[in-house]
Amino acid sequence: VQLQASGGGLVQAGDSLTLSCAVSGRTFSSYTLGWFRQAPGKEREFVAAIFRSGGHTYYADSVKGRFTISRDAAKNTVYLQMTSLKFEDTAVYYCAGSASIILSQLKNHFSYRDWGQGTLVTVSS
Repeated sequence: VQLQASGGGLVQAGDSLTLSCAVSGRTFSSYTLGWFRQAPGKEREFVAAIFRSGGHTYYADSVKGRFTISRDAAKNTVYLQMTSLKFEDTAVYYCAGSASIILSQLKNHFSYRDWGQGTLVTVSS
């Protein structure tokens, strides 16, 4: 399985940005995908996830209402639409996937087996 994240960049506070993660080697029906981020000097934290069965979505409280995770099965791509960006959203964003994860494990980055290379999002205040 390969995950390729893209779409990061430098934006101003209040702007929007959409990240993409192209997935090869897995179909979405059997694969849960998540977005995590890691700011300098901080631990990797959960941002959002879309569960393999039914496509239910889950969000960290810090991004709820501002970020939207979605997937396009035809393109085998998962997206993270980010709006009303804040300075504290600055981080390297990673997409991650797992075929065996259960709901209680969604927010734990150790539960994901496959990882993309990360894409940097910088929000200027």
